[in-house]
Amino acid sequence: MPPRRNFGTTWWGRAWVEALEQRAKLDPNRLPRGRTYARKGTVSELHFGAGEMTARVRGSRPTPYKVTITMRTFTDGEWDKLLGVVGTRLGHAAALLDGELPGALTEQAREAGVDLLPGPGDLRPRCSCPDSANPCKHVAAVYYLVADEVDRDPFTLFLLRGRPRADVLAELRARRSPARGEKPKLPKRADEGLTPHAAYARRPGAIPALPPPPRVPGPPAVLDLDPPPATGWTAAALSALAADAASLARDLLAVGPTAAELTFEEDLARRAAGRTSAEIPTLATAAGVSTRDLTHWAEAWREAGRGGLAALREAWQPGPGPLAEAQAVLADAGLPGKPKIWRNRVTQGELQLRYGRDARWYRFVREGTEWRLDGPPSASPLDLVY
Repeated sequence: MPPRRNFGTTWWGRAWVEALEQRAKLDPNRLPRGRTYARKGTVSELHFGAGEMTARVRGSRPTPYKVTITMRTFTDGEWDKLLGVVGTRLGHAAALLDGELPGALTEQAREAGVDLLPGPGDLRPRCSCPDSANPCKHVAAVYYLVADEVDRDPFTLFLLRGRPRADVLAELRARRSPARGEKPKLPKRADEGLTPHAAYARRPGAIPALPPPPRVPGPPAVLDLDPPPATGWTAAALSALAADAASLARDLLAVGPTAAELTFEEDLARRAAGRTSAEIPTLATAAGVSTRDLTHWAEAWREAGRGGLAALREAWQPGPGPLAEAQAVLADAGLPGKPKIWRNRVTQGELQLRYGRDARWYRFVREGTEWRLDGPPSASPLDLVY
């Protein structure tokens, strides 16, 4: 069962949900139905303006219901209080000018008598459905989806109180450096051009032709800082992964896809083949295989690629013809002992020839109790006896 959809993943998104459920004095019996509606994806065309949000919500009728919710906007005096709170706290103005909303701002503003979050009577909804409850489930669904927008852009809280981001930031800049003897003034709002709704409704033009692939992959982007420790990633590992993906993408553009996609083991061996012996244990642990196995896989991949890895890992039963040919070659090679056949492998002394599903032979030599791939393959076993 997929995890249940939650609303509000940032502190300001969660603060919006908390205000709805605990401080806005909304009917607690109606909100759960709104959450369910929101989780079902019934809300569309959600738009925000100064002190207002609109949406369409799919209900029991064929035509979606129209929801309009207005939120009480701040007076000039309240805006003066709010921006005064920002100006008297070190770092708040700088954070807002950088496009961020400080975590402590909403509580400090509430203490000063201006609350960015909705309180009792701040939200005034209208819905075209026949339900007379306030809020109806369609309005409640929109309430919860506002948290998603606040997650994406916390300045939505300012917009719902009456001023868009540009006006708030312009006022802050003016307060930081006002002209002598002049009261800071807000600039006239510039023409915003096409709305997002109109832009998406326009018919797109023809897609331009793709540029030719580069001759060599470019360097990956530099990651200056490691991700948080809890992720299990490092900047070096992410850089290696990005470089590997770029190299594969270039190969796909230049020569096209291979006959078959790499399996998990093949791709792991390919990646390990480009690592140092000191890096392989970390990769093996992350992939859930033993360091010993991955070391052998990497060696096989370096020597003979996909076929070499298959020869190392697979034992299968080919027809008698190729095995008889290899047995005769080994018998004439003057090696100690007699050639022995097992599945796709012909062994004599310290040498073993393995027949692959690609109709090529692979030379293995004994090292202690293990066999190691020793060089590229050949269509003839005679080429591998030396």
